[in-house]
Amino acid sequence: MTTSSQIVQEEENRPHPYLSGNFAPVHKTQPLTSCPYTGSLPEEFAGGEYVRNGGNPVSNEALGRDAHWFDGDGMLCGVLFRRTAKGTIQPEFVNQYILTDVYTSSMTSPSLKTPILPSIATLTNPMSPLITIILRIFRTIVLVILSHLSGSRQAIKKISVANTAVLYHDGRALATCESGPPMRISLPGLETIGWFNGHKSEGEGNWDISPGFGGTGLFSFLREWTTAHPRVDPDTEEMLLYHSTFVPPFIRYSIIPSTHKVLTKLNRKTPVPMINTAVPGVTSPKMMHDFGVTKTHTIIMDLPLSLDPLNLAKNKPVVTYDPSGRSRFGIFPRYRPDQVKWYETNPCCIFHTANSWNSVIPHAGNGAETVHMLACRLTSASLVFSAGNVAAPTPKSTIPLDQQEDEQCRLYYYQFSLADDPNDSRIVHQWALSSIPFEFPSLRQSALMSPARYIYGCSVSDSSFGAALGRAVKINSLVKIDVETLIKRGEIDTPEQIKGCVDTRGIGEIIHANDPVDPIKVFKMPEGWYAQEPRFVPKSGGVSEDDGWVLSYVFDESQLQGDGECLPDGKSELWIIDARSMKDVVAKVKLPQRVPYGLHGHWFSGEDVLGQRPIDMMRSMPSIKERTVSATPAWRIWMATRRAIEGYLQ
Repeated sequence: MTTSSQIVQEEENRPHPYLSGNFAPVHKTQPLTSCPYTGSLPEEFAGGEYVRNGGNPVSNEALGRDAHWFDGDGMLCGVLFRRTAKGTIQPEFVNQYILTDVYTSSMTSPSLKTPILPSIATLTNPMSPLITIILRIFRTIVLVILSHLSGSRQAIKKISVANTAVLYHDGRALATCESGPPMRISLPGLETIGWFNGHKSEGEGNWDISPGFGGTGLFSFLREWTTAHPRVDPDTEEMLLYHSTFVPPFIRYSIIPSTHKVLTKLNRKTPVPMINTAVPGVTSPKMMHDFGVTKTHTIIMDLPLSLDPLNLAKNKPVVTYDPSGRSRFGIFPRYRPDQVKWYETNPCCIFHTANSWNSVIPHAGNGAETVHMLACRLTSASLVFSAGNVAAPTPKSTIPLDQQEDEQCRLYYYQFSLADDPNDSRIVHQWALSSIPFEFPSLRQSALMSPARYIYGCSVSDSSFGAALGRAVKINSLVKIDVETLIKRGEIDTPEQIKGCVDTRGIGEIIHANDPVDPIKVFKMPEGWYAQEPRFVPKSGGVSEDDGWVLSYVFDESQLQGDGECLPDGKSELWIIDARSMKDVVAKVKLPQRVPYGLHGHWFSGEDVLGQRPIDMMRSMPSIKERTVSATPAWRIWMATRRAIEGYLQ
């Protein structure tokens, strides 16, 4: 007979789903290394580099500890397509840790066996005792303070692990994460340069000491926390971003102009950035991961998912979701966040928007400017909990009947009227384009902020991402959706608002139909193979928006052992898929090691790689040598005390 203590012991010894298999971290980093490949590499890839970011914990010890898919030190995995002296294209793999303050401090504190920062799983778990959460946060505070004292090799000034996404703006490749400012990296070797403050990056020389994202004052370190998904306008080259914090006004907003090219032209004034401008109307701290940007307007999402340390005083987890609350969308002119107008609807979670754009559409006989948005809408916050191997809490309050929905994550279309009437805050349309699960959206970058026709993303053969997340979410389908066609269908035969859907077919039906003009095309992975977020690379001189290729790291799980762990010599591949047909793999790059299932990537063109701003220095690991000569008795006592504290907090 199995006892309760045996069940607990078995649970503690079971590998965490997001620390095992191909979710498990890799500890080997490689410089640019030539890779074999099969198929034909497109000429457009020459000189470019695909880079993907993701959490890769330095330490994978302590079975049974809390862990979350969004935890972990940032690791970049890239494939450069180098033009050789013979004129051919040679792919080269590289992966590097991002040398954040937290990573460097962890690596120079060998006594620490668990991450410096508390896991998101700890903060979201409704079963976490209040004292456990407080002690984990207190441990982090002590370690941060300790890092500033004598004997430390790295002071932790910023707690970002820069593990979420990458992008390119104004001659800089940037790695991002919500808990700090962007970190500049160098292409193609993926070395770390330094934190970007909205004016300059560390390592660029003549460091700009004027207040950046954080401004000045007691809470400046909180105000520099920046969205992991900034948007770069392909026309103006402005970078738009927001900062979500724990202190009022809770949301601030910044616009960083492009100066790298402008300054080389005569008779042009240096553009002035807008930094840390308040967005009124958000009344509490929120877990806000993304936003929408059109050519003229910005969309902030105030959803009922809170991220509030003061919840501890109410004996609630730091991260909570209120299924009886309301979702609010704040829309304002790009340069006037003070003119925000709010729209309200049923509760939901949105972690990623796919695209947003403007148009003029007649409403009630009047031509009114309209904002459109495509977003991956979840009907609950189950992803936040399941990605930490935590059961979603049972709602404590009664959910109104009109707000009750089945568990799903779908690509939704929103249409907002910007009519002058302040009482007209209608959401004209809000319905799903397809019933299939859909997340990690991307599109052709030149079509961003315009009515793009195609959106690419990930799906699963399960009925929902929630069902997949009951294990550990694995992407077995890449999808291209013709949103233009489905929006037109929805406007002609309008589905039920909020709960309705234009195309109600499942993935199996779509694949079986094999319709060459189907508005939804699915690239189904071979059995046992799993993909990651797709990224589009355009074809030179293409005749249609989808003329090009999508890139995705893939992994064959036949390389897993019987216990679900990866073989030491497990390897991933980078697949290049024809974006028009979504059927043909034109090339497969064989990588020298695994690329763990991670988060967001970016295609850097050859022009991006060559157009980077010059730098004076890069970040490096601090010296390991300790002070031994002329060490005083007081110094020896302090170091012994320090080691004891670190050992206790390990």
